[in-house]
Amino acid sequence: MRLPLLFASLCAVLCAVVPGPASLDAQTRARALGLAPGIFAPGRHNAITDVAGVRVGHATISEGDSLRTGVTAIVPHGGDLYRDRVPAALHVGNGFGKLLGVTQLRELGELETPILLTCTLCIWQAGDALAQYMLQLPGNAAVRSINPVVGETNDGQLNATRQRPGIAAAVRQALAAADSGPVAEGSVGAGHGTVMFGWKGGIGTASRKLPASQGGYTVGVLVQGNYGGVLQMAGVPVGQLLGRYAFQRDVEPAGARRPPGDAGAERGDGSCMIVIATDAPLLARNLERLGARAIMGLARTGSSASNGSGDYVLAFSTASRARRAADAAVASVDELGNEQMSALFQAVTEATEEALYDALLTATPVSSRAGRVNPLPVDSVRALLREHRVIR
Repeated sequence: MRLPLLFASLCAVLCAVVPGPASLDAQTRARALGLAPGIFAPGRHNAITDVAGVRVGHATISEGDSLRTGVTAIVPHGGDLYRDRVPAALHVGNGFGKLLGVTQLRELGELETPILLTCTLCIWQAGDALAQYMLQLPGNAAVRSINPVVGETNDGQLNATRQRPGIAAAVRQALAAADSGPVAEGSVGAGHGTVMFGWKGGIGTASRKLPASQGGYTVGVLVQGNYGGVLQMAGVPVGQLLGRYAFQRDVEPAGARRPPGDAGAERGDGSCMIVIATDAPLLARNLERLGARAIMGLARTGSSASNGSGDYVLAFSTASRARRAADAAVASVDELGNEQMSALFQAVTEATEEALYDALLTATPVSSRAGRVNPLPVDSVRALLREHRVIR
């Protein structure tokens, strides 16, 4: 996607930012491994972008021996979100985090900017850059209030998070790069410095397409995985079998052999940001209910939402008939009935679980001055899943 002229002058300062669309050398997606949670089929790309109009862009910052972070942008549609807002909601699994812009989102039940994901100490710079981006859009010259929504996880194990350089430029690049189609996953964008269960984490995405008998709606999920616990995959206790899991030192005999570099996984701390998009006509109340079911997908991977884990779900609907005009005196919108929600609940649980597996399985090694975090060993996982007859 071509950079807008507005951003052309910034190219010189982006030498330390790796463009998101260029894929890293991936390991494999869960479905290619034979790991396909649930009963519903995925969309064309098995990604959040299977929801028509949704675009995703990454900017990855890898500079020197210590900066390992980035920005991921999720854009609900191609218009001006401030003028054409989408219904949205927040669900909090555990609130140990810094999530920008959510009090207004909860109050009004709508989203007026793209959603950004980044590192913990980067959210204020990212929010300011997003506000500037929105204010500079055509037609917004008189706008005096913008509510940027920015989520985060703490990538401080690999990243010199206190330095925070280049975040504003990365925001602009991620927004400019946002596109439909396949989404780069793993150690990219906001997932560049993240860690999951003591292995390399990252960005993951998946989708589900409901059958026509259930409305034919699409649900897409994108995750920023940076959390711990006791890893499970399709019910197989992979973390225990590979000897890396939370509270390991408390339950194993003294002197037991453990893999090196697993101290960060000891308590299961960390965070997970989950973004849900759907074309089903939902308002904030049922979007929040949808978000609650995403936590069930998170739990299936072995997270118990530890005290130090910020587990947040942002959900929005792209359905045009569910939108309210910003200046409407009386809003008349359509919303799916409560009795029609169950299939969507099943779909989002499945898609969240698979997106989190993808974040692990597509991650590639990242090194910094603080050390090196390796990805989950795919061959070992494949052998365990075969042994437990999950895959052939």
